[in-house]
Order: sequence, then structure tokens, then C-alpha cells
Amino acid sequence: MVSHRSPRHPSDPNVADAVALIGHPARAAVLVALLDGRALPAAELARRGGASPQAASAHLRRLVDWGLLTVRVSGRHRLYRLATREVARAIEALLVIAAPPRIAALSQSLAMERLREARVCYDHLAGRLGVAVTDALVARGVVRAEATEFRVTPRGERFFDGLGIDVTALRGRRRPLARACMDWTERRPHLAGSLGMALQECFLAHDWIVRRREDRAVRLTDRGRRAIGRVFGVRASHAADRSA
Repeated sequence: MVSHRSPRHPSDPNVADAVALIGHPARAAVLVALLDGRALPAAELARRGGASPQAASAHLRRLVDWGLLTVRVSGRHRLYRLATREVARAIEALLVIAAPPRIAALSQSLAMERLREARVCYDHLAGRLGVAVTDALVARGVVRAEATEFRVTPRGERFFDGLGIDVTALRGRRRPLARACMDWTERRPHLAGSLGMALQECFLAHDWIVRRREDRAVRLTDRGRRAIGRVFGVRASHAADRSA
């Protein structure tokens, strides 16, 4: 008689069930849609997941029950967002190993190019822009790459202070200061952690980038293109600042 017992050791985390939960196409699409850290209503997530409102409601309930999403009520809407940074990191890691999408339409190709150029990775910059800024920080001796993180140099502390970013205060937070996050389109690391978040907030506050409504891509403004050339020595592609 063939045994159907699970080979999983009883003390191991139940990875199979977690993968099965995330692996459903509609639920996976929802999690990816929320990778920019924003909260979105159920109707929008149903559209992005290609599911009916009823099916999307069931998928969202399961993701909330598993602790992958949180939900809050705002007026008539229920707004969903990723529960933790760890969830975002897990989904981003899966994007690194996932097969590239099959491009079937021009609109899909343009959307993919926008994501490659510049996007939000939960709470920090990613894509070519994020990687280029990170490379510039390393080249200028602002940060030093060390395994899975970046080390801020004394020169770097002065540099970030000039941008209004208090590195000492960021070190006091519970999360890592400057983590290396593997970029799923560029296959190279970009700056994450509390410093990556502060840098993205700086870009947004100075109107160097603006968020797009339809996806996780960000648009580099004319002011931003000039600023990153002056401050970071990065020459940005015009594709990153084209209107949608």
C-alpha cells in the first residue's frame, strides 16, 4: 500500500500551503498590484486580478485571513494593502525567479517598459532609475556595498544630510538601514531599507517623481531629470518621464 503522508517534517513551516495560496493567478495579481505600498479598493483589485467582484471578495478574504493583507473601511469602500514589508519582500523575490510575461498587445508592452524604467518597490525606488541612483551612490562613495546590505560612509552621512535625510535617526528604527533589494527587471540590487524609503520620500516631496494611478510605475518629471543629473550624476532615460 502506497503511503500518501506528507514528506514535510512536522517542525518545518508549511511552505506548500503558502505557495498554493499565493499561486492562484487572481491572488498573485492582487499581491503584485499592492507592491507599491498603497491601499486599493476591492473593485480595483478585482479588475487587476481579472476576477468577478464575488470571486475577488473570496480571494481577498483568504489573503486577509492568512495575514498577507490588511483591510480597513473608508466610507463605502474596503481598502486593502500588504500586511508587512516581509510580504512585499517575498512577492518581490518571486518576481525575480518568475518567467517574464508574454507580451500580447502594445499597451502591455508600454506598461512593462514603464515598470522597467522607474517604479515603486513597496516603499523605495526600483527599475532602471532605482538601480542607476544606487550605482551612483556607490560610485561616489556615499554607500559601500557589503553582501546583502549597503554601508553608509561618513561622506554619505553628509550627502544625505544635504538632502534633508537624517541617517542617525534612521539607524534608530527597527528595520534595516540600507538593504540591498534584488531588482526583478534589472537583476541587480537597488537601495531598500529605511534609507531607501527616505530617499523615495525625498524624490516625491521635491516633485522629482510622481506616482501613476494605473500601476506601480512612477513618472520622472523634468525637474527630477535635472535634479538627479545634478545631485547624483545620473542621466535618466526620457522613457522614464513620458506621460502615460
